[in-house]
Amino acid sequence: MVKHSRRYGAAAQEVDRDRFYQPEEAIDLLKEMSTAKFDETVEIHLKTNSDPRHADQMIRGVAVLPHGLGKTVRVLVFAGADVAEAARQAGADFVGEDELIEQIEGGWTDFDLGLAVPAVMPKIGKLGRILGRKGLMPNPRSGTMVQPEDLPRVIQEAKGGRIEYRTDRTAIIHGSVGKVSFETEQLMENLASLTAAIMRDKPAAIKGSFLGSAYLTSSMGPSVPLDLAGLQSMEPPE
Repeated sequence: MVKHSRRYGAAAQEVDRDRFYQPEEAIDLLKEMSTAKFDETVEIHLKTNSDPRHADQMIRGVAVLPHGLGKTVRVLVFAGADVAEAARQAGADFVGEDELIEQIEGGWTDFDLGLAVPAVMPKIGKLGRILGRKGLMPNPRSGTMVQPEDLPRVIQEAKGGRIEYRTDRTAIIHGSVGKVSFETEQLMENLASLTAAIMRDKPAAIKGSFLGSAYLTSSMGPSVPLDLAGLQSMEPPE
């Protein structure tokens, strides 16, 4: 059994387990309960009614949060000299081909998002065993294999608040929507944008209700149960 700190226990007593909170209430409560010495991440955990054993019920996608994630995102781009300069100008932190492949084969993975243009995908295939388990391997399904003309847009989205989501083995989607230090309205708009993207990705193979439960939490705090109707009715910003 996991043992929690006295601080966590005191915070947990603030959560009424007999009710489901509206998103704004939950966010305000998380902010009140946050006493960590660092800026905690606010996380959403959605239990879906999908069956991950079936490929047609897997959920995977990308959302762009209007207020970002509150952290610096280091972007690496595998690309040839013909598009390398455009990638650098768009804000990529690392750009190249053979030299980056060699570094990664040597154990270096000090970046947060890997992108690649189609032309270099055959060259980086051997990096799958290293980058795949870290979620850093570019691939078409996650939108990280990018056409050269789309690189500037994708890089800027990544720097600004691009987040990938997918169901895990237990049919849960985990995602971040910002930091506790964000204004409530900013967290609300980020949460609405992520939820709307996930709802749009509901597989046709899932019959009946899509979501089973939803919880909002911070890095070091207790979870707060969300009212599903209230969560799904949120409107993302234009």
